[in-house]
Amino acid sequence: MERMWKCSGLRWSADGPVLVWDGGRRSALAWGKRVAFAVPERGARTCVGARGNACPVRAPVPARGTGARCEECARLDRAHSVAADTIADDPRPYHVYLAWFGPGMVKVGITAVERGPARLLEQGAVCFSWLGSGPLMAARRTEELLRAALSVPDRIPYAEKRAVRSQLPGTEAERAAEVRELHARAAALAGWPESLRPEPCHVTDHMRVFGLEGCPPALGEVVGLVPGGALSGELVAAAGPDLHLAVGGRGTVVLDTRLITGWELLPVPAGGDGSTVPVREFPREQEGLF
Repeated sequence: MERMWKCSGLRWSADGPVLVWDGGRRSALAWGKRVAFAVPERGARTCVGARGNACPVRAPVPARGTGARCEECARLDRAHSVAADTIADDPRPYHVYLAWFGPGMVKVGITAVERGPARLLEQGAVCFSWLGSGPLMAARRTEELLRAALSVPDRIPYAEKRAVRSQLPGTEAERAAEVRELHARAAALAGWPESLRPEPCHVTDHMRVFGLEGCPPALGEVVGLVPGGALSGELVAAAGPDLHLAVGGRGTVVLDTRLITGWELLPVPAGGDGSTVPVREFPREQEGLF
């Protein structure tokens, strides 16, 4: 019987993106690498559990959701989470950052100092700068200060990030401009927590890290896996949880790797690229009047 694989998500290391599989195996990804898998004909997507524990009932979950957790496991996963704002006693120092994903798309967020830029890579931030560092609650108050005083969001949907990736400015200076301007406005605000140490603006650019320089525009995105479906293509770029795959006969499509968690997958033999999973085409700008 052919061995099944279950993906537990995409991680970013110092060397680039890595697919992590149940059991601890890791598959490092590099540009030009072939990514190929199939869902068995009678395959079904089941809950991935919470906080390292399997779902006790292996509950079915929707094919098009990115969470891959049933309602009960999702609740347990959020019960002790900095991201869900359900923990206030973490003693670790935190960074406050400004992240840029495209024109007019800057957000504020926090991440543990010990994680370095990993959170920014996971979110697909094209460029970013630290704003300050300090205790968790001071970082949270600074985040709220920027939301209230400057209307800076703390979340930007992935669909919006994908939509602008093919239209990003060509130079680092252009991409950094909004971060620098917002950093200066934030630094001038009154009301910063005394325990938060401000940091100077230093913009880090991820275009080369993500492989987006010269990357062909994506024509669409995978909306979910289906029993009996397969996907095979050459990796040309990656940003956050997204893999940009050159699929034979279809151009470049984006796979949000959160969609493949919860499925048992089969490896696809070498030879030929293609896709038999649903793909939603991105809207195209119309040229002229007709």
